[in-house]
Amino acid sequence: MRAYYFDNIPGDQRLPHDSENPVSDEILKSIGALYWHIPTNQQDQIDTIAEERSYKHRDTITVTKQDLGDEYEPLLKKFFQEHMHQEEETRYVIEGSGFFDLREHSSGSWIRCQIVEGDLFAIPPGIYHRFTLDENNMIKSLRFYKDKPNGTHINRDSSTDVHPSRVDYLKNLAVN
Repeated sequence: MRAYYFDNIPGDQRLPHDSENPVSDEILKSIGALYWHIPTNQQDQIDTIAEERSYKHRDTITVTKQDLGDEYEPLLKKFFQEHMHQEEETRYVIEGSGFFDLREHSSGSWIRCQIVEGDLFAIPPGIYHRFTLDENNMIKSLRFYKDKPNGTHINRDSSTDVHPSRVDYLKNLAVN
């Protein structure tokens, strides 16, 4: 995984938008983002992390025009709208690649995280983020859940800053 500040230049969201200003592992940890690189032939390592993080459920999602048909463009639009979740969001990339953009609370800047095959990436509940494919237009990933699968998006608006998940996230930032 490679992380850097998003350049904010208008254009196709699937382009790198690389500002050439890298983001350190320490900054990612400070906003609650976790990352491991695990080759796809080492399933036991994935299972160990899943057990350590108390993930009870997992499923697979494939995001391609071929697999999703008419749902492809609306789904990408939904994923790229700034939102948060009430639960941790964790993905392991089996094949393909894409970008998670994380909103850095202290600056309001977007941090772009390029994820590729073998990357396991987790973000905390309450962090504002968005996702898009890259120019390869394909990702297949495992999704992990601590409880029943619930990928409900809470789109950012005037009410989300007081949502319990967001308030807890901000409290955790202040402690760390």
